[in-house]
Amino acid sequence: MSADGYGTHLSIAVVVATLGRPQLVEQMHRLMSEQTCPPDLLVFSVVSDADLPSGYADRSDVRVLRGTKGLCAQRNRALDSVGGAYDLVVFYDDDFVPSPDSIVRIKEFFGSHPDVVGATGNVIRDGINGPGLSFDQAKDLIAGHELRRFSPNCIVTSLQGLYGCNMVYRASAIGMSRFDERLRLYGWQEDVDFASSLSSRGRIVKTFAFSGVHQGVKYGRTSGVRLGYSQVINPIYLVRKGTMSFGFAARLIVRNVVANHVRTLKPEPWIDRAGRLRGNWLAARDLLLGRLAPERIETL
Repeated sequence: MSADGYGTHLSIAVVVATLGRPQLVEQMHRLMSEQTCPPDLLVFSVVSDADLPSGYADRSDVRVLRGTKGLCAQRNRALDSVGGAYDLVVFYDDDFVPSPDSIVRIKEFFGSHPDVVGATGNVIRDGINGPGLSFDQAKDLIAGHELRRFSPNCIVTSLQGLYGCNMVYRASAIGMSRFDERLRLYGWQEDVDFASSLSSRGRIVKTFAFSGVHQGVKYGRTSGVRLGYSQVINPIYLVRKGTMSFGFAARLIVRNVVANHVRTLKPEPWIDRAGRLRGNWLAARDLLLGRLAPERIETL
């Protein structure tokens, strides 16, 4: 179905929070310029000019924001900057490769579903679960996927939270809500927390309407110890906060802790299993001592 009459009037701001990966900034900029319907605004939220390719600091076709390090803080700077000037806010990880028609399909989807306030698109392949995917591999996967046919407005299921590599919200639903900056650095599970905090304002869903590939680039990520700590502390913190169910948190913690114990015996080359395991146990110790502070990862 054509997007005509189904959201073409909606304006879109794309937000990319990034740190220490300037080549991915350039890649995302190119991907957005090649969209069949480019976004109205592209925002790169960085810490310093060292996070940008040469010549990007003063470009007129992107908005560059600089400030405190941390995924939540960087996204919040973008939300403060964008405000309510655009109808939809798209959050992409810097290593996400959206299909060339993603922006127009996002418009179509939200134009057709006024009850939806947040949606995550179809991740064709997620390199985060393996050694990662090259840009060429991502493009080939997208090209193959485009030969398949899905209902462009299909809602797959309602979700408790969205997947942060590829999620879209109505700015009117976001309002003054912001990402929780106690979830420092990589902000593990910040996407679930933020989506859950907006769930009373409309539906939070997964859809096939727009898609892409998450490369899962390994460099520039949080250390194994810090991630392992967050794997235990952050879900419990969010349960206490009320934005994650106990059952969801328990499954998340058990799955990751068991995987870290089992795979430490024969770890994947791209994962610091020993570091994650150490972080899991540091978190367990802190919980026994009555400490529940996600921001402690900055001292590990």
